[in-house]
Amino acid sequence: MTRLATTGEVLQLIRSGEALTRADIGRVTGLSRPAVALRVSELLQRGLIVEDAEGPSTGGRPPVRLRFNTAGGVVLVASLGASRTQIAICDLTGEVLLRTDLDIDVEEGPDVVLPLVMDTWKKLLDGHGPVVGVGLGVPATVEFAAGRTESARVMASWTGVVIPPIIAARYPVPVLVDNDVNVIAMGEHRVAYASELDDLLFVKVSTRIGAGVISGGSILRGALGAAGEIGHIPVRDGGGVLCRCGNLDCVDSVASGTAILRELRAKGRDVLSLADVTALVRAGDAETMAVVRQAGRWLGEVISGAVNLLNPAIVVLGGDVAEMFQPLVSGVREVVYQRSTQLSTRSLRIERSRLGPGAGITGCALLVIDHILSADAIDAATPRML
Repeated sequence: MTRLATTGEVLQLIRSGEALTRADIGRVTGLSRPAVALRVSELLQRGLIVEDAEGPSTGGRPPVRLRFNTAGGVVLVASLGASRTQIAICDLTGEVLLRTDLDIDVEEGPDVVLPLVMDTWKKLLDGHGPVVGVGLGVPATVEFAAGRTESARVMASWTGVVIPPIIAARYPVPVLVDNDVNVIAMGEHRVAYASELDDLLFVKVSTRIGAGVISGGSILRGALGAAGEIGHIPVRDGGGVLCRCGNLDCVDSVASGTAILRELRAKGRDVLSLADVTALVRAGDAETMAVVRQAGRWLGEVISGAVNLLNPAIVVLGGDVAEMFQPLVSGVREVVYQRSTQLSTRSLRIERSRLGPGAGITGCALLVIDHILSADAIDAATPRML
């Protein structure tokens, strides 16, 4: 390094495995032994690293290895969906320690949903701690920097709600809030694809439709946090369906799980849930498969525009609908490869989610961990030293 490495930067070296001993730190950073000792001492005192048993020796006394302390605190996370919420506590690598799923109607509003989530964290915390951060994914547009939900005609009771202060009043630690599909995209990319590629488009097809964009290895939120809101892009020949947002033929209104159920009921099929649709697809019901595949084509129409604009290496389809219905995935592939440019599809892969429902929990945890363990955050809480 061309300058003195900070305590936060030393922690990153230990976390990544690039430096496992004090001697390694000195070699990589150029810091003197006293400077290395000061930074290591600070990290040990704060419980961010621990000393392992003595490592292998090349002669003389074996060096003491340094290891990031994954048990140095816990992160509280919740991934809210339109009808189901996943709540967990995780260690400092994002590994789930305890988890529970709840059926919560988010339309009941933050005054009902947030206290229920916080009460559930309290139950899960028994014997775990300390809490060092909170991460929340919500099915709404989020102004990320402020943690403010902007839902307008969709989830109206959440519009303008600044969530972090509400949670911080009970858990006084950093609280980060993001769109639910953004955190799913982060979890899916980091765990399943980070070693392969840096550009990914995750599309969640469930009760609603949304997308998360990973560009250059990082989540792309746009100027305020509205990037990825593909659910309210209209499609051609949608039949004039009125969307919840007030517009006609949004892909959310014609290709989501809710739309598929509505269309099949209109055709006389007795379907109460997506499980009923799955049963009909597996039984080879031609009309059901046609409805699902058409939903995939409409979704593919919107995704093809995103592929031309973003040129991702992979499109990952997740959510209940994408995970259940192969005809929908086939419909997406059909249209995307037909309508996107030749270069953007030359090596494009379209796959179903590898992580499934757990991606949201993982993404929420990583959102917080990346923030609280960044070099800047560590240094901001570290006394100035040479």
